[in-house]
Parts: sequence; structure tokens; C-alpha cells
Amino acid sequence: MLESKRRAIIFLALSILLAAGAGFLFLKKIKDLNAQLGEMVEIYVANTDIASRALIQPDQITTREIPKKFADDSYITDKASLKNQVTVVPLSKGNIITKNIIKPATTVRDQNNRLVTVYASGKIVFDQQLEALDRVDIIVSHNDNGKPATEVFMKDVPVAMVAKSDDQFRGVALEMPFEQVPIFIHQQHYAQVMRILKSNVGKGELGIPEPFSEKPSGEGAPPTEGSPESQQPATPPAAPATPATPGTQTPPTAPVPGQQPPPAQTPAAGTPSPPVSNPGG
Repeated sequence: MLESKRRAIIFLALSILLAAGAGFLFLKKIKDLNAQLGEMVEIYVANTDIASRALIQPDQITTREIPKKFADDSYITDKASLKNQVTVVPLSKGNIITKNIIKPATTVRDQNNRLVTVYASGKIVFDQQLEALDRVDIIVSHNDNGKPATEVFMKDVPVAMVAKSDDQFRGVALEMPFEQVPIFIHQQHYAQVMRILKSNVGKGELGIPEPFSEKPSGEGAPPTEGSPESQQPATPPAAPATPATPGTQTPPTAPVPGQQPPPAQTPAAGTPSPPVSNPGG
């Protein structure tokens, strides 16, 4: 074998060994980097252009893998969280979808309806926690010509969504026709107390009375149970007065030994004193 051919074979074998070693070291370095970055996680990005305030469709999104180390809480990792959501800004293909650029889609069933947010406060009282699709009755108390009045303001108002903060119930969004929105907002601002009651949907009409006014307690009203009047014992009827017999004197009762005699009664003015008998006479 020629010397030059032998040298070529040796150099070829060395280059193959060096290439294999370099590949092994490269793969090991990649593996070490992946171990430092952590596992991969899928985030959702726009698969096509998405217009603002348009309902996000499933075919408009796709996934992209990034190291979990760089995926913060603002990224969308659950496809279900994009259901019934819209974007507040337009998105181009490849843009990452984050939580701060999406919001729930409007759940108004009629285009002539509006959503009015009502939060619990000192004068707005919810009798119980509500959920979406519930219905409520609204009772308001106000002054009517200087007299307190309470009346049924609205009935069977649908609840579109519920507001919560730290898993605590805060309020609701009520759906109502646009013509009733100014009337409701006026009562919301100026009514003394507004109570929101959950309707008993599907079980018939509630027995809510007609608007009523608080009547002041007058004469002839029966005493309330537990009032001082109801706790007083009944007074027995007075016995008929017996006419006194003129000239009749009741002898005094003999005093018991060791007991003080009762004080003598002073006759009333204008009453003649009875004659005193003289024991010696």
C-alpha cells in the first residue's frame, strides 16, 4: 500500500472519531441546557389575524412550546380559558395570547339589552349569593312625600354574570332593556335601600305584595306579641260599691299581744266625729 494512501486512511479515521466526539459533546451540552431550562410547556398563540372584540374561534389559535422557566402566569396554557373570550387589541399571526388582552364576551342575549353592574354596598343588599343565569326581584325603599315607602321595583331580572374577588361574592351584572336602564340607575343612586332577592324560578309566582307604605301605629291597633301592653296582667273588674249604712260603726280588731296597734285614722274634713263613750260615766 502506498504511503500516501495509508496516510489518507489514517486522517479519515481520525476525522471521523473527532466528528463523533464533537457530536457527543454537543448533544451533552444541549441536554445540560435543557436540564437547566426545565421541561417544555405549550402556550397559545394566534394562528391567523384576529380582530379586536371578535369572539376567538378554535381554528384561530395554535400552540407553541417554550421552556417552562420562561412561561409566566400571563401566558395562556389552557385552551378552555379562551372559551367565550374576545381580545381587546387586534392580533397578528404568531402573536402570543396573554390574559391581560382578553376579556369575557358580552353575554347579552338581545341587542337592545344592556348589562348594568350592581355591587353590594351599604344601601344595596343581596339576600344570598347569586350565579349566572339566575333571576332576581328588586325591592326599593324610599321617601314618598315624606312618608317611608317600600315597593317592588322590578321582577324576574336575569343575571348575566357574577363579580367575585378572592372567591368572595361582590355583585352581579343585570341584563335589562335599554329603556329601563336610566330608571334603574336612578334608583340605584338615590333609593335609600335596594334589596335584591333571588327569584324562585320555575316554581310559580312569588307572593310579593303590591307596593305598600308603612303605616304609623294608631289607636285601635292590636298590641304586638311581646310588647309591654301584651305582658300586663288583666285587671279584674271592680266590685260594685256597697252603700254605707248610716250610724253603723265597725268595731276595731283587738290588737295581738306584742304587736303595735294600728294608727288611728283621721276623719275626713267635714265628717262628724263619732261620740266617745266615757268609761267612768
